[in-house]
Amino acid sequence: MIEERARPKILITGRLPDEVLYTLKQRFEVEANLEDRPMDRERVLQAMADKEGFVSLVGDSIDIELLDSAPRLRMIAQMAVGYDNVDLAAATARGIPVSNTPDVLTDATADLTFALILALSRRIVELDGRVRRGEFKFWAPMLFLGRDVTGKTLGIVGFGRIGQAVAQRAKGFRMRVLYSDPHKIDTVHEQELNAGYVDLGRLLHEADFVCVHVSLSEETRHLIGKAELALMKPMAYLINAARGPVVDEKALVEALRSGSIAGAGLDVYENEPSLEQGLVELENVVLLPHVGSATLETRVKMASLAAENLRAGLEGGVPPNLLNPEVLPHRRT
Repeated sequence: MIEERARPKILITGRLPDEVLYTLKQRFEVEANLEDRPMDRERVLQAMADKEGFVSLVGDSIDIELLDSAPRLRMIAQMAVGYDNVDLAAATARGIPVSNTPDVLTDATADLTFALILALSRRIVELDGRVRRGEFKFWAPMLFLGRDVTGKTLGIVGFGRIGQAVAQRAKGFRMRVLYSDPHKIDTVHEQELNAGYVDLGRLLHEADFVCVHVSLSEETRHLIGKAELALMKPMAYLINAARGPVVDEKALVEALRSGSIAGAGLDVYENEPSLEQGLVELENVVLLPHVGSATLETRVKMASLAAENLRAGLEGGVPPNLLNPEVLPHRRT
């Protein structure tokens, strides 16, 4: 075991599973936020002054100000697959390795995507509320109607790990799958997933359900805006379990109000956690609090992987999920 005085100091800005926190405390001097709420920015900046390692969350803004406050920082382990909150170029310029936690949240996010598809098509949230308010008085043939999922066309925007996992689930519903992505997958894999490669315009025009699974970048910001929503069928649904700014939320509210699309399922928001005005009042939208990876099993895996990345980075190894390998010859010691 490393001597107490020699242990690198690390900061963890969110409450981790007890078993992962215990493991980290065996190797490092840990300062951790033990509450299920964000750590105050000023407290983070102050805490980073003597820290060599940082386990960060998707809500942390790792910008130049933070990096300047951390002269001893040698490793950033992001507990998320996305890292648009990290100024990767600035970290790289300082020789600081940055890692993320891909793969381990793929299934949970794909499951949640299908939960939103089913909730929208069968009006689950709306009808639950009606029952609770005592509005279920009798059965009638044309009352409380939803829409079929089985046999419909699913459009997947972004066909990486999560997008392909959603397509795999769609096979159980005998869905036709269209996908749009900068990179076409091989034909054999397309056949296995019953998926066809099309441009975004055709996907939006033909799909009954449109699922967004792209990372956030300048190219994907407002990828789905007013013009794109206008291409969708009036009975189509939009599901966003990727990043909020990929969808123009103001345009989405207008489309939902006007009935130009049937509904939307959102797990992320453009100005998270704030919502676009008017969104809450709409019954044809299901709103979730960014819980794509929020299963006990997945969060333990994510925390464990972040801890593994951190340990490797601080103990001279190569983090398994390194995002900027170019820093390795120039890393701080």
